[in-house]
Amino acid sequence: MPRSTLAWGGVVGLAVLAVALLVWPSAGRVSCGPGFVSRGARCALGTACPAPLVQTGERCEARGRVAVARARLSFGPSDWEAEGRVAASTVEAGPFWIDAFEATTRDLSGSAGPDPLRAASGLSRAEASAYCVHQGGRLPTEEEWIVAAAGLGGHRYPWGETGAVCRRAVFGLAHGPCSLDGDGPDTVGAHTDGDTSQGIHDLAGNVAEWVSARPDQPRRGVAKGGSWRSELATELRVWAKLDVDPDAHDDRIGVRCAYDSP
Repeated sequence: MPRSTLAWGGVVGLAVLAVALLVWPSAGRVSCGPGFVSRGARCALGTACPAPLVQTGERCEARGRVAVARARLSFGPSDWEAEGRVAASTVEAGPFWIDAFEATTRDLSGSAGPDPLRAASGLSRAEASAYCVHQGGRLPTEEEWIVAAAGLGGHRYPWGETGAVCRRAVFGLAHGPCSLDGDGPDTVGAHTDGDTSQGIHDLAGNVAEWVSARPDQPRRGVAKGGSWRSELATELRVWAKLDVDPDAHDDRIGVRCAYDSP
């Protein structure tokens, strides 16, 4: 074999290796937002309470609601192709309010526990709905969830059109591409590069979020946003959905509440 061929083959091999090292996680470490500390497949609090979390007395809290204006968004056939749709679709919802953060283990248990700011998971739809009612709210409709995530520009991802990478969303923690040894969702608000322009956190990844049942399909369970187990970026797009038994206690699924506008 000519030397030039061998040399070219070596260059290609090194390029492939370099790309693999950039894409595949090293030793399971994840990329975290400013002020958070990477510990294996998790983002932990450092010595202070990092934004967007808020210090309240001696506790670091995930609090806040965001107003979402009425919007009418149109998505083309290519946007819906994963669902087999062949025509453009329009989504309309609002105005309403929505939690800035996913519910945490502290929110659900009422106590600090060992990991209070980790996104809560494993709730059935009825349990998620009851939690929201207790908070004075309700589960968002699927249309409301899409409008909150896509924004007025109708983006493909909560942060924009492209760039579904590990620093923006908690996904691929169990089997890659963002980690290899994840055992559950991450600390809420730890990936601020993936926030919406209005400051809603973790709408892509971490835990998929229950939406309310449709009147004509009461036994169909739908969760939105992808999760820490999602391995494909397409699962994080705003129109993607997870169909699941509404009575399931799935470790991929948590909750974020919506509230009627005054």
